[in-house]
Amino acid sequence: MNYPVVDMVKTGKRIRELMKLNNVRTKDIVEYMGFESEQSVYKWLRGDSLPKVDNLFALARLFDTPMDSIIMERTGEDESPLLPLLMVLNY
Repeated sequence: MNYPVVDMVKTGKRIRELMKLNNVRTKDIVEYMGFESEQSVYKWLRGDSLPKVDNLFALARLFDTPMDSIIMERTGEDESPLLPLLMVLNY
């Protein structure tokens, strides 16, 4: 059994897909979440970072979908399960 790993880029694409399906703009997410700028949302969409759990929960509510339908899994056995953690820590 392989350890499940979140794919940040695919997750960003999934968030963008849900935005299109729900006619939600980046600006709408910023206002909904109470952010001061769009920077965090753009990082999610690019796959540079992932939403924190509370933001993921809010996105799920906004898109009326389960949280696990937003997060996408990385496929491939050659990648270390620590890679996403290292990317976040070095960012």
